[in-house]
Amino acid sequence: MRNPLSKMVSEMEPSGIRRFFDVASTMDNVISLGVGEPDFDTPWHIREEGIYSLEKGRTFYTSNAGLLPLRQEVAAYLKRRFSLDYNPDEVIVTVGGSEAIDIGFRTMLDPGDEVIIPEPCFVSYVPCVRMAGGVPVRLPLEEKDRFKLTKEKLLSAITEKTKMVVLPFPNNPTGAIMTREELQIIADVIKEKDLFVMSDEIYSELSYQGDHVSIAAIPGMRERTVVINGFSKSYAMTGWRLGYAVGPKEIIRQMVKVHQYVIMSAPTTSQYAAIEALRNGDGDVARMRESYDERRRFLVKELREMGIPCFEPMGAFYVFPNISRFGMSSEEFAKKLLENQRVAVVPGSAFGACGEGFLRISYAYSIEDLKKALIKIKKFIDTIL
Repeated sequence: MRNPLSKMVSEMEPSGIRRFFDVASTMDNVISLGVGEPDFDTPWHIREEGIYSLEKGRTFYTSNAGLLPLRQEVAAYLKRRFSLDYNPDEVIVTVGGSEAIDIGFRTMLDPGDEVIIPEPCFVSYVPCVRMAGGVPVRLPLEEKDRFKLTKEKLLSAITEKTKMVVLPFPNNPTGAIMTREELQIIADVIKEKDLFVMSDEIYSELSYQGDHVSIAAIPGMRERTVVINGFSKSYAMTGWRLGYAVGPKEIIRQMVKVHQYVIMSAPTTSQYAAIEALRNGDGDVARMRESYDERRRFLVKELREMGIPCFEPMGAFYVFPNISRFGMSSEEFAKKLLENQRVAVVPGSAFGACGEGFLRISYAYSIEDLKKALIKIKKFIDTIL
């Protein structure tokens, strides 16, 4: 019988994050600091709106692009928070930010188009580019640059086949951000080389150095940028599976076409809840961000005091400590830490080869859990020194 499987899919590596946590899930009494999921419940007033939508029998398909009131609220929110000016017909509501990334690449790439992907980064970009027929070009970022994308690095990766650049800031896994001044330098290169940008801003509300700045707000970049965002991280709505993309009308219209064939529409209940989140959720976001900031500062301080170098992340809810001094690969370190102390973290290599020598530790967990985990990490380090 012929092989029923696609060669491309068969050769695709499974997520390094999920592979590691599949092992952890078989063990007892594990403290997990690995999953990028808020430990907060979705705020009650948001859940209540979802419940009310069900009580009212709102269980129908919405328009492909999403409920018009939700798209209006997305546009109003982006204007209010990040000075981004979009109309509702320049917004598409998706099944999480991940779907927006997928259909964005499928809409914009022809076979052979190159996409520059700064690493370490979210694990979906490379496979999604490949599934869209594009060619991922991995661009290693460095700790000495605070894991920011520099002009020199970007220019070194651009070829005549380059069409897009992914900007994954605030960054998962490093917590790096890009300031307005740094984005302006990148934008000048993008415009000079006639490129497009996919700006993944899912952590935009989790910035600890002033308000987040989108590259789409830089003059001349709105027409070159698709912005990805969503509700999972900011509003603790991971299981509601709701995201969105905004961009030039001609791009969004084609994304809707792909979306309608593979998805139809995003979950209706989630869309009604999201309207409430955008209208009345600013206080919830601020409270969660304040809590994350406290955990962030605590975790960086404690790791440094136990002799683990860790640059200070200014966004998202991850730290990316350097464990190269211990003479183990990141996978070996994480595996032994799990086996010996029942603490689960993610090897940095799961986010690209340049993540080797680092770990991703999430602080989307309580201070109490962080304290317990740090005691165990300290015990582990004492046994290997």
